[in-house]
Amino acid sequence: MNQNLFLEFPTITKEAWFAQAMKDLKGKNFNETLVWQSLEGFDIFPYYAEEDLKNIPIQAIQEAQKNKNSTSWQNRLLITYASPKETNSLIINYLKKGIDAIIIDFGTSDISEQDLVKLLYNIKLSETPIYFKTTYQETLLTNLKKFIHYQPKGGLTTDRLTEYFSSESKLIEESTWESTKNIINQTHDYPAFRTITIDSHSFHNAGANAVQELAFTLASAVSYLDKLTNLGLSIDQIISKLEFSVSIGTNYFVEIAKLRALRYLWSKIGESYNSALFASNCMIHCQTSSFYDSTLSPYTNMLRATTEAMSATMGGCDSLTTLPYDSVLETGQKSDFGERIAKNVSILMKEEAHLDKTKDPAAGSYYIENLTYQLATSAWDLFLKVETMGGIIEAYAQGFIQTEIEKSYQAKLKSLQNGKIMVGVNKFKVENIEKTHKEIVFNRSILQNRRISEVFE
Repeated sequence: MNQNLFLEFPTITKEAWFAQAMKDLKGKNFNETLVWQSLEGFDIFPYYAEEDLKNIPIQAIQEAQKNKNSTSWQNRLLITYASPKETNSLIINYLKKGIDAIIIDFGTSDISEQDLVKLLYNIKLSETPIYFKTTYQETLLTNLKKFIHYQPKGGLTTDRLTEYFSSESKLIEESTWESTKNIINQTHDYPAFRTITIDSHSFHNAGANAVQELAFTLASAVSYLDKLTNLGLSIDQIISKLEFSVSIGTNYFVEIAKLRALRYLWSKIGESYNSALFASNCMIHCQTSSFYDSTLSPYTNMLRATTEAMSATMGGCDSLTTLPYDSVLETGQKSDFGERIAKNVSILMKEEAHLDKTKDPAAGSYYIENLTYQLATSAWDLFLKVETMGGIIEAYAQGFIQTEIEKSYQAKLKSLQNGKIMVGVNKFKVENIEKTHKEIVFNRSILQNRRISEVFE
């Protein structure tokens, strides 16, 4: 390209832009009119320039994104376990239609009573990653090893801390950490089988903002590191088995920056552990949010899921689960149409939008780089506060985590009640649907899954 192509255009400084904006505002207050106060507590300006990159560690932020090994991502579908034969048929059908990996949610099913041979018939785990969501992790692994004599791909996706945060239990048992240690040792020879999931879903779905989600998720990860190293495992053993699972909300640019900030902060934590694996192991699985979904106008959920999925891929996810638009309906039955649309969102972004061709596509954006650093800085401060309290388990026991998230939830709710528009929830909703309004009562002593639209339904 001819480097002289744009010489005829003058360089515009930020001061010049500001002067023009003030002129166009004709006396209106700049901050009140154009500066956005985010729910995370910092100002977001309408215009960023190259000079805004001078005061942030841009090189360190971008270097952290390079630990993503591929420009693409895994299209990972979540299905609910029914029976061995029925679930096996579903898996094979979806694998033929563009799905790369499957999460099987066993719910409360007792793994010891399930026929895993029938469930995985004609599915070779060395080629197809299968992820198992179950509380019976050791039992599942023992049964798998009876008939799988190769290196499987996939992993276990139950976060034991999330279970604790979402239950009335007053303590997390030491046997939980012993069990986790045993699983890591048993899968030592399975390098592509992840056994520790650190998920942000419990924080996100309780109402946490992006800063809280980052800080508490990282604090959970550090808790795993500390507990397991105390049991004799090395940092490298733990890191090689760890994967983050992150909810992606509707705030498009903030969510892109959130994932980039997570990689940056994880590399920062790695410095204190003196492990080179932190730099190359930050596996991030993303799942579109149910927190913002509507039951009054469920088709709007499709649009939200699409922008959320785009945020995930632009932010550099390693795998993506797009939830069907009708997964929050009271019938509990996801339609074939909803499943197909959810599956195709990821395929469209690869095959037609070509978003899988560039690593860290947001790099260099003055706005997103600044947003990444703002999120990272605020999240780091909150993370350190949690650590000074004794870690996330102690902070949760003291009620700090629940209280902070409740403040964030109420702030989000207040903004909707005061006029912020959420399509299909508080405006532009289907008015001819008869719904019986019910009072929503939340248990604020634990982290409950909830949807912000429930208040308006």
